Amino acid sequence: MTEVRTDATTTGPADGTGAASTAGTTAASAAGTRSTAVPAAGAAPIARKRRRSLTDVLIAAWGVLGLLFLFFPVIVIIVYSFNTGRQLRSWDGFGFSSYENALSNPTIVATIQVSILAAAGSAVVSTILGSLAGVALARRPSARWVGWLTLLLGLIMVTPEIVNAVSLLPWFVDLSNTWNLDIFAVGQVRLIVAHSLFSCAVVTFIVRARMAGVDESLEEAAADLGAPPLRRFLDITFPLMRPAVISGALLTFTLSLDNTVLSSFVSVAGSTPWPVYVFASLRSTLRPEIAAVSTLMLGLTLIALALVGLVLRRASRTTGNASGGLAATLVG
Repeated sequence: MTEVRTDATTTGPADGTGAASTAGTTAASAAGTRSTAVPAAGAAPIARKRRRSLTDVLIAAWGVLGLLFLFFPVIVIIVYSFNTGRQLRSWDGFGFSSYENALSNPTIVATIQVSILAAAGSAVVSTILGSLAGVALARRPSARWVGWLTLLLGLIMVTPEIVNAVSLLPWFVDLSNTWNLDIFAVGQVRLIVAHSLFSCAVVTFIVRARMAGVDESLEEAAADLGAPPLRRFLDITFPLMRPAVISGALLTFTLSLDNTVLSSFVSVAGSTPWPVYVFASLRSTLRPEIAAVSTLMLGLTLIALALVGLVLRRASRTTGNASGGLAATLVG
């Protein structure tokens, strides 16, 4: 009896401990199961793929067709720039003879030089004037002349180019003949002035949008420390507005490079830009050299636009401002 009671006494607690251990393990497993099934607070919800509806597919297909419709002629010109035939519309074979003939043609090379010089000059003039105007509009938003200047720049941007061209031509003639300002009889000068008219407005709005988000207290602090106005502009203002200035200069370069309406009105003999040369070539048979040079000009434009996007993207990363995007920069 004693042994039995001893065994019972001995095994009783052991069995109880085992039961408790088993119960604890079961409870822990259940708790683990519940903790696995129920996500913790703050955990990200499980992403579920949403099935695309027929409407989404049709909209995407319509967008792709629209892009193909817009860019298919450009693709055709690029492909036919490698045509070895004498006419653009008749494909004779693949080769680089059109590029060689275009670059060896003195007339085509001269028109390219005129276009690049006019675009570079327009970019310099419009960048200087537009940057100063943009800073003035951003720093004096409550001045009386701000509304009138903004209205004038807006009218310049929305006025059709044909209207500007018709008004600029007699103005250049009067300046060169009546006022004896022979500089306005030079075709290159006419192109730069005419192209800068629209480009100045573009640069002004870009720089204004950039400087509108910059605190003026930085310049005031530099003034309190005794920095002269030129030193404040070079050390504080210009580094802050540099992305907008660079992007504005590149944009105006591309806008001037393919301007046809203004160029066809204000250009003179001996300074024919490339768009006017192409427009005049439409009266005769188009040759593959036209497509070759057009492809080169397209590549130059794409490089400039890529640099604009790179500058604005770096500016947005540096400042953390959403106005670093091109669309936000243009609209202010």
